[in-house]
Amino acid sequence: MSEKISKMKFDDRETIEIGVARKLPLIQIATLLNRHVASIAREIKKHRIFVQGSYFAGNDCIGANGCAKRHVCGDASCPMYCYSCIKDCHKYCSDYYSTKCKDYEKPPYVCNSCDKRRYCNDDRYFYDAKIADKKSIETRKTSREGIHLTDEELKSVNSILSTGIKKGQPLAHIFAVHEQEIPITSRTAYIYINGGLLDVRNIDLRRQSGYKRKKKKKCNSGILTQKFRQNRTYADFTALMENRSEKDVFEMDTVKGKKNQKKVLLTMLLRRNSVMIVFLIPDCTAESVIDRFDFLEKGLGKDCFTRLFGICLTDNGSEFKVVNKLEQSVELDGMKRTYVYFCDPMQSGQKGRLEKNHEYIRYVIPKGTSLAPYNQEDITLLVNHINSTKRPGLNNLSPYEMVPEDDEDMHRLMKLLDLKKVPADEVNLTKELLNK
Repeated sequence: MSEKISKMKFDDRETIEIGVARKLPLIQIATLLNRHVASIAREIKKHRIFVQGSYFAGNDCIGANGCAKRHVCGDASCPMYCYSCIKDCHKYCSDYYSTKCKDYEKPPYVCNSCDKRRYCNDDRYFYDAKIADKKSIETRKTSREGIHLTDEELKSVNSILSTGIKKGQPLAHIFAVHEQEIPITSRTAYIYINGGLLDVRNIDLRRQSGYKRKKKKKCNSGILTQKFRQNRTYADFTALMENRSEKDVFEMDTVKGKKNQKKVLLTMLLRRNSVMIVFLIPDCTAESVIDRFDFLEKGLGKDCFTRLFGICLTDNGSEFKVVNKLEQSVELDGMKRTYVYFCDPMQSGQKGRLEKNHEYIRYVIPKGTSLAPYNQEDITLLVNHINSTKRPGLNNLSPYEMVPEDDEDMHRLMKLLDLKKVPADEVNLTKELLNK
């Protein structure tokens, strides 16, 4: 027999109804539907319709009509005849003999095919495909409604989710940390929040609030022919990566603060483990970017720098156009320390991992916020919280947890930049983190 179909459909139920009416054995009906005979039996018993029989005074005993017995239960104060008593005389009377037909207790468990069904006054069961299908749909619908938790479980779920969400933690991070403590799925959590069952609301969720539709910027096709992009296009990058790993690839970009203010964030994401590093630089110029490259090379050493930052993928911003100085080592007389490649214009998704991390930055430092009050220590704190956030795309691990114990280059980088893991429950991705 082939694999069982997961859900009974109306056509299947109609086949059952017709088969029962034609007095087909259940095993034959099961063969027609390519199901196990037990599934057919369960379907009939679950959705059959009960029709109550008509008995003298509601009593199915053969001697109820004309019975004069009293007090068979021992209660001498009862004024009623036993056949009509609500105490159920069947439990006490030794002369009880039921007239009920019990054929529905045997296959096919319904009276559809019984020749006496039209004139029968006993309890009966019938199977109707339309009613069975309607009951099944209603059962599935109601099973998804309401709260399937005890008061204690709901209180625990509310505490865990509300505490994390109020700290700006993504729902995926919360579920990754408290997987064993939360007896519901993330989808159910959204339903509870939407239904007002928790202390947080839809507006507290990152993805539940709407984003403004971005205006499409006109692509400057002149960028494509500029000298700094020659042999450094995204097509060149993909061709290079066809037969090599991403162990030394990093994505780079800048994040600006308030308009017309100089300070910007220089962001880099290492594809080997998705760890992001961020520098607060005084202005959005090539000199400031080159200075951070020089700082990393001197702090790590040329070999370590090349193993971590060997290939750069960035956008076409003016701060990245002085390619030769970015690529050349200051330590070893102009030898190559990295190779820079550029995304296609208006294609930020080509470095999508870094763009996603920019969202985490904007949770704490919203767009248009001045960067003037912050120093590098503040930005490092922010980076540590971002890199400690668990991600579904990393098998529910954080970028820091993706760093192996034996990766000496990464641990050297983390020591140089004071990168430290934050306990999962303490991750805070709200403006209160920096509070400036």
